[in-house]
Amino acid sequence: MNQIAKSPELTEIIETKGHATGAQWLSRYSSALLGVFGTPQRVLVRGSGCLVWDADGKEYLDLLGGIAVNALGHAHPFVTSVISSQLATLGHVSNFFTSPTQIALAEKLLELSKAPAGSKVFFANSGTEAVEAAFKLARRNTGASPNGTERPRTKIIALEGAFHGRTMGALALTAKEAYRAPFAPLPAGVVHIPFGDIDALRAAVDETTAAVFLEPIQGEAGVRPLPAGYLQAAREATSAAGALLILDEVQTGIGRTGKWLASEDAGIVPDAVTLAKGLGGGFPIGALVTFGPEVSSLLSAGQHGTTFGGNPVATAAALATLHVLENQQVLAHVREVGEHLRAGLAGIDGVTEVRGEGLLIGFDLDADVGPGIVTAGLEAGFIVNSPGPHTIRLAPPLILSTGQADRFLAALPALLQTAKDAQ
Repeated sequence: MNQIAKSPELTEIIETKGHATGAQWLSRYSSALLGVFGTPQRVLVRGSGCLVWDADGKEYLDLLGGIAVNALGHAHPFVTSVISSQLATLGHVSNFFTSPTQIALAEKLLELSKAPAGSKVFFANSGTEAVEAAFKLARRNTGASPNGTERPRTKIIALEGAFHGRTMGALALTAKEAYRAPFAPLPAGVVHIPFGDIDALRAAVDETTAAVFLEPIQGEAGVRPLPAGYLQAAREATSAAGALLILDEVQTGIGRTGKWLASEDAGIVPDAVTLAKGLGGGFPIGALVTFGPEVSSLLSAGQHGTTFGGNPVATAAALATLHVLENQQVLAHVREVGEHLRAGLAGIDGVTEVRGEGLLIGFDLDADVGPGIVTAGLEAGFIVNSPGPHTIRLAPPLILSTGQADRFLAALPALLQTAKDAQ
């Protein structure tokens, strides 16, 4: 079944010369789109649950979920129905106005994040935009430190291995030099310190520090969780210096680790959290949650904005996604299937380390064949990601079944051997 869309009108608009093969679509792609992503691996035309199909009719088990975005898989009927209903009612109003879905979603995020009184939400369109808003929030943290010191707070601290996005502020926080170098000079003041080193953190945070940005689990670096005690140490250091502690939960939030926030068991209250990816269940939306009235007042009217952020359709999509996650015990399912998958991976020859929580999983291999496994996986009907030469990342829909996990575990030894043979 190669249909592009259920709407025959849309199919006619997209493809006016009969059925096109994947190769033909890719030829059109290379002629029409900037090459910033390289050549796409496949042309995908439809999905259902954890499965997708390409333009040539081949089926794949999606173990990447649009990079942790499709929390409820593809074409979830409840989310699809809510989006369609909202779009048929009110699609966009600009931020001169608001809508019931925007208000209800903000209230729901404050509830789920256990934010204290006086906390607020800012809606954006993506994770990098949420981080950009948080970067501006940090720039506004210029008041006196708890000890009365008046030295300007111009330093922002992030970690080596961090990935926070591609806009200029978010890119300044991102550590990978290949992403940064073409766009220098980046916004000044960002310092990257060694990952997981509590002593280095304590040494770096002082009265000149405006904020510390942390991912509880670094996804792009190969799914690296912060060591035990690190978030607590960060909270102590930032509180003592008057700096903000900002947690980037764009990839780890919204049930990805089997919790609403990956940081929620750390016993701390951050100053801000960024969210996106799984929040909209596939529809673009991001959010910055500020904790408490003092932090929430740092950005005032006119200091930040967005045209599309928090529009009725995006916020309806997020409300629908959260409703299903909350009312169908999906988070417990994520913990169960994630534990099963990690245990299975640990027992496979050639897998040297397994990391992660819930259904955000990284595993290392005994050879630099990560990209080869991605290629072999596609040929065998699996979509996975290789963030490093010997690492594979899995971030499937949160509805992945145990049977689907077992299907990948059974295929992995052969994929690993194929990748090694191809070297």
